[in-house]
Amino acid sequence: MSKATSCGGVVIFRGKILVLYKNFKNKYEGWVLPKGTVEAGEDFKETALREVCEEAGVNATIIKYIGKSEYTFSVQGDLIEKEVHWYLMMANNYSSKPQREEYFFDSGYYKFHEAYHLLKFPNEKQMLEKAYNEYLYLKKSNLWGNKKYF
Repeated sequence: MSKATSCGGVVIFRGKILVLYKNFKNKYEGWVLPKGTVEAGEDFKETALREVCEEAGVNATIIKYIGKSEYTFSVQGDLIEKEVHWYLMMANNYSSKPQREEYFFDSGYYKFHEAYHLLKFPNEKQMLEKAYNEYLYLKKSNLWGNKKYF
């Protein structure tokens, strides 16, 4: 059994959530949130921001840590125990460009209920819900987008 750590973001711009469509040789297909592996010398925040930028071409700002998800999967007979650390992020515009080299073929910002139903994995849906509720709270409190907050 191996362990792996990734970090990612629930990226919001004007109330809409960034999601990516991945298709790897028709074996892996579906909508996901941007995330990726921690590289040597990086802290979790750096990884999350880098992965959002690499996979979606989006510059974002971390608002807050929202939690971690854990799951296992198998690669060539090896069981991988994975944990993903998630951050609520704010994008600086609607622009996004999926990273073709990593088999991302579409990206965009969607309303909460659209993004929720597009997402392939239950753990990502759960993080989306948690992050979006935090976003609504911050927005209601006039803290979303307030530079003093972050």
